Amino acid sequence: MKVLILAGGFGTRLGEYTTMIPKPMVNIGDRPILWHIMKTYAYYGHCDFNIALGYKAEVIKNYFLNYSILNSDFSIHTKSQKIETHNRVDEDWKITLVDTGLDTMTGGRLKRMRNFIGNEPFLLTYGDGVADVDINSLISFHKSHGKLVTVTAVRPAARFGELGISKFGQVTSFQEKPQVGEGWINGGYFVIEPAFLDFIDGDKTVLERDPLEAVAQNRQLMAFPHTGFWQCMDTKRDRDYLEDCWGSGKAQWKIWT
Repeated sequence: MKVLILAGGFGTRLGEYTTMIPKPMVNIGDRPILWHIMKTYAYYGHCDFNIALGYKAEVIKNYFLNYSILNSDFSIHTKSQKIETHNRVDEDWKITLVDTGLDTMTGGRLKRMRNFIGNEPFLLTYGDGVADVDINSLISFHKSHGKLVTVTAVRPAARFGELGISKFGQVTSFQEKPQVGEGWINGGYFVIEPAFLDFIDGDKTVLERDPLEAVAQNRQLMAFPHTGFWQCMDTKRDRDYLEDCWGSGKAQWKIWT
């Protein structure tokens, strides 16, 4: 199943880093958070990545274009420009990098990826959050209910869009940053049927507003509750927390070896 990652936002609340690089390229340890997200999907066998770019797209393109060199030792012969790599590090991934526009909103970025997605269900997440979600269990749950969209629901501090969920997993409402609610929030890590793209009007459409609110109202949005680790990187404090987890060997999202 293809994996689509939204990686085009400005990341203004992480301005300490994002004046120079896009938020998905901010390091946790010695690798960008985008790499950590991709490693999770790859652990479950999903290695066909389609990355929707925008702000500082060239930074992400250059990183993957030079991935082998950046992550390997090498010798270079300056006259011939021949390069010999040592301890070469390669991932068995297919990565499609698409510039979806500087000012395009999340829904618009998704719709611009339509030709790369095809007509099959696909996985979707944001380029700034890590988790130990069991991706294949998420997919199995999605296939079991036959609805258009499954969203992974998590319970961190209440800062984000909250979900109203029935006891059967049916999402009864999708609200972007309400004042009060039931405590479950949108944790990203979606499984989506391609017909959902018809709910997106164009570049100015915010995924988390009209499209997801509409499918919730139509009873086409289901929640996959995740009670394990989940953490976004929205602020410097979030980034420092993830860095501390990684440095102390307590990075719960590191399910790969």
